[in-house]
Amino acid sequence: MNQLIKTWLAQHAQAFFFSLGQYAKNPVNNILTTIVIGISLAFPAGFYVFLSNAQIVSSGWDNAVEINIFLETTIDEQQATDFANQISKRNDIADIILIKKDKALAEYKKLSGFTNVLDVLDENPFPNVILVKPTYKYFDESKTKHLVEELRVMPEVDNIQYDGKWINRLAKIIDIVKLVIFILSTLLAIAVLLIVGNTIRLSIYSYRHEIEITKLFGGTDSFIQRPFLYSGLWYGIFGGLIAWILVSASMQILSGPVNNLSILYASNFQLTGLGLVNTFCLFGFAILLGLLGSWIAVKRHLRSVEPK
Repeated sequence: MNQLIKTWLAQHAQAFFFSLGQYAKNPVNNILTTIVIGISLAFPAGFYVFLSNAQIVSSGWDNAVEINIFLETTIDEQQATDFANQISKRNDIADIILIKKDKALAEYKKLSGFTNVLDVLDENPFPNVILVKPTYKYFDESKTKHLVEELRVMPEVDNIQYDGKWINRLAKIIDIVKLVIFILSTLLAIAVLLIVGNTIRLSIYSYRHEIEITKLFGGTDSFIQRPFLYSGLWYGIFGGLIAWILVSASMQILSGPVNNLSILYASNFQLTGLGLVNTFCLFGFAILLGLLGSWIAVKRHLRSVEPK
């Protein structure tokens, strides 16, 4: 049993290094093929990074979406506090901020400059205001409308204002971008399969005579196809490496202008790259496509090579 395992490992090691040697034997064509594979993988990976950064920015904007609840002017501060505590227990409300009428009046006096005019009023004209932040991770207009309608019918509430349409439009745009990335990734994955498959097909026909001789001496299909499968592995590894280099270089080039732009908007936003997990996913996806493309080509074309 141990001898069988050693033989199996030796055969795989031989095919592994043989395929690498064949890759290095014809560097120009193989490197050009690998570059095409890398560019094909870099596009969806780059779009994914763009989408991830867009979602980070939009999630920060979600915090700006607030529902402003203007209470009845007859509601005193204690009643306003009790009402705020009551609605804060709802599952669809993440946080509330109570702005009491006296504080609102003091702030308005400070900012407006109408202190003398407001001092002659017999009573405070400002209502108590509650700022509500929904619990949704990403803005959902339908859920927010439902929350607003439930709050609007409460007797303590005089009026409610909120403006989240622009966030909702952004969410719809991001959904469209996700769909575009999925379609593009699928098409480019098919392109990688075709590129690898065609390359392996040409390699099979270039070694046609060697394959025929191997079959004459009893070589099995699994033994013959093993080096071609490892060739697909190398195309996937090197193609993933090129894609990672292209995406990382693009992020490095864009990081400076994006940082300068974020400073103008008083933001500390910085571009995030693929990261460790997504890098492994990129290489794994590239290797999978390389192996799958070579496996399809081998299964399809190896049968046509038979000894005469």
